[in-house]
Amino acid sequence: MNATQDAWRTPLKGMKIVTLAVNLPGPLACARLAAAGAEVVKVEPPGGDPLARVSSEYYRSLSAGQEVVILDLKTPDGRTTLHDLLADADLLLTASRPSALTRLGLSWAALHARFPALCQVSIVGYSPPDEDLPGHDLTYQATAGLIVPPQMPRVLTADLAGGEIAAREAVSLLLARARGFGAGYSQVALSRVVGDFAEPFRLGLTAPGGVLGGGSPRYRIYLAKEGYVALA
Repeated sequence: MNATQDAWRTPLKGMKIVTLAVNLPGPLACARLAAAGAEVVKVEPPGGDPLARVSSEYYRSLSAGQEVVILDLKTPDGRTTLHDLLADADLLLTASRPSALTRLGLSWAALHARFPALCQVSIVGYSPPDEDLPGHDLTYQATAGLIVPPQMPRVLTADLAGGEIAAREAVSLLLARARGFGAGYSQVALSRVVGDFAEPFRLGLTAPGGVLGGGSPRYRIYLAKEGYVALA
């Protein structure tokens, strides 16, 4: 691979991302940013990332190539170390309720005043004014009408789509800053993301009887002698 090809594959080389996000959406976003060449420093609480306990293999996959630092941000020493990490960082990614970040002195206003070149992507559950409400992928999908009880979802649509959108927002902020627009802030609401991804169902395309919901004989699942066959 020559230098040009390497630059195409790793356009974020030289960028430093600090993330406080655990579980799935944030780590997925950072995995995408790391794959694009960014240096990612993942800050985990003393108890670690819950994802490591429930799916260690997935955790290792998402955090591969990243530096993991354990910090207790409820302590002055922990916050001081975080500030040291942010001093030369290009972007901070969070996945906590805004009120919790404010209590830690990590609101966007406080961060922008202290680190004017730092961008931030904040993953939350709901859009304002409900950004402090807790939520989970299951409840976001249920609200969007994507759950067919009693079947649990096999794909974590809100978390996965939210992670991809967060990565896109991070790149957009860094590009805008590089073009002279200064450091910016973007909020990604998982409930809104899954709502957008549910539009084909809500508008009838994939709903029962829709063209992609079984209404077309050329795009349907059929029961055959030895099982089901997907025809498209």
